[in-house]
Amino acid sequence: MSPNNISSTSNDTSQIKPHSNQRLAFMVLAIVQCILIFTIAIVTVPLPKIAIEFNLTSADLLLVLAAYGLPFSGLLLFGGRLADRFQGRRMFAIGLFIFGISSVIAGFSPTFEMLVAMRFTQGIGGALTAPAAMAVLRALFPEPNAFARAMATWGGVSVLGAVLGFVISGVVTTWVSWRWMFAVPVLVSVIGLLSTRSLLPAGIDESHQHRSKLDLIGAIFATFGISLSSYGLILTGDHPWTSSVVLLPLLIGLGSLVAFAVLERFVRDPLLPPGFIFERNRITGLFGMFLAAVGSGVVNFVLSLYLQQELGWTPLMTAGAFLPFAVALIVTGQMTTPLVGRMGAARVTSLGLFIAAIGLGLLVGIDKNTTYVVGLLPSLVLVAIGISLAFSGSAVLSTMNVPQHQAGLAGGVMNTAMELGPTVGLAGLMAVAATQVEIIDGYVWAFGTAAVIYVIAALLAILLTNRNHVALGKPHHE
Repeated sequence: MSPNNISSTSNDTSQIKPHSNQRLAFMVLAIVQCILIFTIAIVTVPLPKIAIEFNLTSADLLLVLAAYGLPFSGLLLFGGRLADRFQGRRMFAIGLFIFGISSVIAGFSPTFEMLVAMRFTQGIGGALTAPAAMAVLRALFPEPNAFARAMATWGGVSVLGAVLGFVISGVVTTWVSWRWMFAVPVLVSVIGLLSTRSLLPAGIDESHQHRSKLDLIGAIFATFGISLSSYGLILTGDHPWTSSVVLLPLLIGLGSLVAFAVLERFVRDPLLPPGFIFERNRITGLFGMFLAAVGSGVVNFVLSLYLQQELGWTPLMTAGAFLPFAVALIVTGQMTTPLVGRMGAARVTSLGLFIAAIGLGLLVGIDKNTTYVVGLLPSLVLVAIGISLAFSGSAVLSTMNVPQHQAGLAGGVMNTAMELGPTVGLAGLMAVAATQVEIIDGYVWAFGTAAVIYVIAALLAILLTNRNHVALGKPHHE
């Protein structure tokens, strides 16, 4: 199937009927997905104030940052399998309930330990909710073209959540308190839970059909592998790559992932069926999703450091600097569906990576005298446009040909690629930056390296996929 022919997605929808109130239901699911990613970023700006309140070290702050993302990324595959096994809507409600309750407690945390524990629990809830939302989305749009159009919009939702988390946390922390940031996920959780039965379709409950067993051993290996590898990479920000603190979790994590890959070839009902992610269009989409997440992460992380440490900006000013980035994401997101329809998912992904590469390339010229309007604003807008297009095209490619009974798994895999982007990609780019003596020179090398990778990936996105074009919404005949 062509990556630009999104009308021939699997027709495993015999048990699913078109659902009323599709637009409203999609809006609820999209807002929830946005907030799941939003929650990763909400503690970034207020870390100094959290450190003062709880008298924390830099290692403690690292735990606050990582406590949500580690279980979230580590459990996404298992969460996807649960959504396919026990019905997407049911797991969506369970995950969102856990996410919402832990958000309430996090906002009132009297101690550092409680805050970290609740951030960790938030991550568990998020890992159950995100792939379940994808399973519900597949049931909500059973017709292949409609699902593809939904995915073209869905792709830009997550990166918008990350940027909004960064911007809103700066405003709330400055004007009120960092604790009030958790009110947003609480409110969205309540809305999502109240909407579950009235708006969202139930989908397929596999437990009443195939009676497949859950691959618990595989889930353990996958969770430990992804979480420990990610944690080891996060630690490279404060420790050398050769230190035991970094090497131990990295080696155990990578060993667990190898064991997981071997195990999946021998179990009857694998957590991740061999070959699932290596379908040509899907692997292209997942790689595009990974790179788009890298771009968003490196721009948010590096430029926030640059603005505050090198140019002396306040957290509120820094948050405001990213408002055009968020606006560009929103505006571009409105155009992605028709663009995918006219150009095809692969071309939109490639175009997005090229545009983002130009934006990253412009950042190679930053120094201590760079002005925001001339030196940074054009780059922010270009990167935002590029990654929005890349996310949208990649989301369509990643979920192409996915049958209903594997929609949760597809959501888990896609979200895992998106979550690993900032962790793996940022660690690699920061390692490149660390080779330079001057901090700004390191930033320049990081941006330049990312730009080159984006150009190569844009070319590969076209070379690895078919180039036949079929517009969205039009029937396709082989």
